[in-house]
Formats: sequence, structure tokens, C-alpha cells
Amino acid sequence: MGRHSVTAPTKTSRRGLYLSVIAAVVVVGVVASGVYLWIGGHFDPDQAAAGSECESAEQLHIVADTTIASVLTVIASDFDAANEGCVTTEITAQESADTSAVLASGGLDADAWVPQSAVWVDRAAATAASLGRATPNAYVGDTLAASPVVFATTASDAAEVAAEPLTWTRVLDGTLPAILPDPEASAASLSSLVGLGAHAPAEDPRPLAAAMIALSKSIPASTSAAFGALSSAETPSVVLTSEAQVAEYNSDGPTETLTAGYPTDGTLMLDYPLVLVGDAADEAVAADEAQQATEAPADAPATETPAPEAAGDASGAVRTASYTTEGTDDLPATAEPSARARMLAAFEQAAASATERLNAAGFRTADGVGEIDTLGIAPEGPAAQVVPVDSATALTLLRTWGVLSLRARYLAVVDVSGSMEEPAANGLRRIDIFQQAAMNAVSKFSGEVDLGVWAFSTMRNGDLDYEELAPIAPLGDAAHTQQIAGIIQSLPSRLGGATGLYDTVLASVNRVREGYDPEKVNAVLLITDGKNEDENGIDLDTLLAELQKADDGTKPVPVIMIGFGPDTDLAAMQKIAEVTKGGAYSASKPEDLGIVLVDAISQRSCRPNCG
Repeated sequence: MGRHSVTAPTKTSRRGLYLSVIAAVVVVGVVASGVYLWIGGHFDPDQAAAGSECESAEQLHIVADTTIASVLTVIASDFDAANEGCVTTEITAQESADTSAVLASGGLDADAWVPQSAVWVDRAAATAASLGRATPNAYVGDTLAASPVVFATTASDAAEVAAEPLTWTRVLDGTLPAILPDPEASAASLSSLVGLGAHAPAEDPRPLAAAMIALSKSIPASTSAAFGALSSAETPSVVLTSEAQVAEYNSDGPTETLTAGYPTDGTLMLDYPLVLVGDAADEAVAADEAQQATEAPADAPATETPAPEAAGDASGAVRTASYTTEGTDDLPATAEPSARARMLAAFEQAAASATERLNAAGFRTADGVGEIDTLGIAPEGPAAQVVPVDSATALTLLRTWGVLSLRARYLAVVDVSGSMEEPAANGLRRIDIFQQAAMNAVSKFSGEVDLGVWAFSTMRNGDLDYEELAPIAPLGDAAHTQQIAGIIQSLPSRLGGATGLYDTVLASVNRVREGYDPEKVNAVLLITDGKNEDENGIDLDTLLAELQKADDGTKPVPVIMIGFGPDTDLAAMQKIAEVTKGGAYSASKPEDLGIVLVDAISQRSCRPNCG
């Protein structure tokens, strides 16, 4: 992930340069604070009388993701103690998704933010743009800690889950049952989508879409809820999460511990950067631009640079040091930062250097190394390569996820005309192929999807061309789901008549609109193998006119039409789809119906102009 300021996304990326330059400057802020500062080490009481006592303490407020806030609070306490009287650091725990939303709205009252991944900064910028707001002030500094994405399972299931290599490909094709906490709230889950995308075929987006539909069938509200679901899963499963979250869970002494599995085809690393916000970000951007303009060397001159103490013990003390200002006249503007900027730079290095603290809390260092002595965790971490997380890719996948996981009300309208009895090229009847595709599609739907079923053919129900077989109701109701499964199995016995298409389309749209739910996608999903053959019903022009007249924009009901076989009237289907802002799809071979169903469900966001 590139270092950058989201206030100037078009400029050359120089993430962390500002704080790094401050950390390298030996003598800073003499006029502003009356003290000499250096970054790293401990407070030296022998030097206190020489000028390290501060007239007033600098107040730092840092918002941190809930997964790292506890250890940062401890590090901040060490940092404040090492800089007696000079700084008070407050760490506030908040979910990164929530902080990102607050930042996008311009209401984040803090000096800095430590998100679970830098991708949340880009998410804030994208959200602000969608709201018509200015890009938020945020400057991404250096990474304080890191944690790889892992496949977590219960210790009792670990051997069975790992009987075959743990791979993203197995999650992608469904052979490794997986549980995904909501990517809208978890960087580990969002990175997991990137991992799936990296191993999906580039030329065919459908396997990734199908995997996301399956994962969205059940979306735990939190990672802890996902961990709890492992024990009740029908088959041994994994939770896509982070190593640090597994370590935290096991450290609480659960009844059954979790085991972190590392995908053998590469994993992804969550970074935890220090992000300056508000005035601190403005100062960083200005200094960074000055640095680029002067093309000054990043390393500030010094007569001596004392090494910090052993890794894991550095507290980032601010103290009087044996440095002089000799040679500093040519330094860029970053050599004269504000007192708050100096303290933020000191805290950044203190946190990044607190290796022992971070490892004990289940985190790796910024470069992904360090031993973790926690049950269920491999001490050295993942051995496979790390797949890079690109923010643009992650946000694109998040939008796709949002489309695929939308809660919906579908009325499935199935052609049961006599032609569905005809064999396809593979020897199966068209109705048999539809049964297979329909059962697979229903199995992927979330329990919060509402689904009803109609069958249609001429004179199906007295003078009507359609018959209600199941009302629109939640698939979370086991009895309703069982009823639909029984209907799908019974379809071959219902075949007969011609294709009464146009009357059925109009009636089905009206039915969905009657129970319209503004919180969900409301749509008709119609599958047919033919064209309208009802000479006593309405014609196409009348249908289009009626659909247009009934749609006032307040209750849109797109009609998603899927034709399969050589006899479908694709031109008529496209006109119906255009008027209702739906979609028309054609499976040239009936056996392609399952693939087309995935297309129809996954392309909801692009209608009516899907490619």
C-alpha cells in the first residue's frame, strides 16, 4: 500500500516522510518549547533540570482501531511516563469503519488515527466524494504494526480442515467452508476479498461473484460472532480473520481455543499506520511539499545519534540531548515542526519500536516479523508470500460485495410450458437443468432474502397464465425454504401449455410492488425458454406502456429476464428489461443457466447497461 496524503491524491506518494524527517532532526523546537528533543530511548532524570521540564503538557488524542487500542494504551502510558510533564496521550478505541465514516463527514476530533488498514483512509476519501464533501485531511504515516490474514478454526477441527492444503482456491470453489465477518466493518474481511480476487480467474468474474454470494449467505455482525459460529457449523469451517484477532481470542482463555491456519498460496498483511488528521495533517502536507520543492536530503545532520535501547523497550522519550544546531540552517520546513508534531513523531517511533509489547499482544512488527508466543499461533507467522493489498482493488470489491449482499425481495417466475420437456444437448431435459441451477442459486441466498415462486404457461390457473406456488417470504424461515425446495422438485409434473409471457410479466411486477420494501431490492426474476404464445393476452406494446405508466419512480421493480434455449425472444426481453431498468440474459446452451443466474444476481448495480 503506497504512503500518501489523501488531501493531494494526485501528488507523488511520499508516505511517512514528514514524521521520518522530524525523527531524524536532532535539535528541534528550541524557540517554541525551550527544550531539545530526540526520538527514542527513555526519559533521563539527570537532564530534567537542564531544560526538559515543560511548562505545560502537550495533549495528544489518538483514535485507534479496537483490535490495537489496548496495546497502544499501554505503549502510550510508557511514552507519557518517559516524558514527564511534557505530554499526555489519550487513546480512544473505535472501529475503523466508524472512524472512517466520521472522518469522511469532517467530524473527527483527534490528532491522529491508527486504523486496522490504510485502506480505511481511502474509504473515507471515497465516502466523502460520494457525499459531495471535500477530501478529508489525512496524512498516512509509517506502519506501527502488522497482522497477517489467516484461516481460523477450532482446535478440534484443525486436523480435518488442514487435511488438504489451506488455499484461497478452496474457499473460492466452496470446498473449504468459510465464514466472513462483514467486510463493511472488517479490514481482515475486506483483505480476504482481495485474496479471493487474486486467485480467481482474471478472464471470468463469475467464480468470484459466486463465492461472494455464498459468503454473504450468513454475515456475522462481528469477528467474535463469527468465532462463535464455528462450533455450530454443519461441517468444519474457517473464519477469515487476522492473526492478532485469533491471538486476542485465545488469550482470554476460551473453552475451546482457535488455531490460525496460513494459506499456502499466499496471505495478506493488515498494516496499522499512524494517520495524522486535521491540523496535524495540514502541517505534514505543507512540510512534505516544502521537502519536495527544496529536494533536501531526508536525513537531518547530527553530531551524534544515540541508539534506542533494546527493541521492545523503546518508549520514545523526549529529552534534552547532547546535540547542537550546527548544520541545520539548510533543512527544509520539516526541521521546524510544531510541538505537537514533534510529540506525534516521538509517539510514532515509540509505538513502532515497542516490539515486545506488540508481539505479546499478537502483532508483528511493521515489516511483518517477530515471534508471537500464543497458543494457536505459528511463532514465526506465515511462510508463504504476502499478496499486496491495493486500495483501489479493495474498494471496488467492497462495492461489489455491497451489491451482492443487498437484502432482496425476489419473485421467481418459472416457465412450465410444454417445451421445457425438450432435451438439451447434454441429454437432460430443460426443466431438469433449471432444477439444478435453481437449487444451487437458492442455497447461496442469505436467510434475509425474501423469495416467492410462480409458475406460468397459458391457461395455468383458469383464464390466468400464472399460478402462485409460494408467497414472497424470508428464506430464513426453514419451513418456507423447504416449501420452495419441494416446489422446484415438483416442476416436471407441472409442465404443459404454451408460453404466456406478457400477461405474466405485468402481473408479477404488480404483485412485487404490492408488498414493496424500500429497505430491499424488489425484483422479478423470470426464467423462460420461449416467446409469448398467448394470442388472447396483451401484446408487447401494451405491456411496455402499462409498465411505464405504473412506474412513478417511488417503487422500482426491475424485471430480470433469463432466456435459455434457441427459441427465446431476446429482443422482446431486452425491451421489457429496459423499461423496468432490469436486465435480459441469454444462456445459449441450457446447461449454462447456472452461470447466467450468477450474472443476473451479481450485476444488479450496473443495470440497465450491463456488459
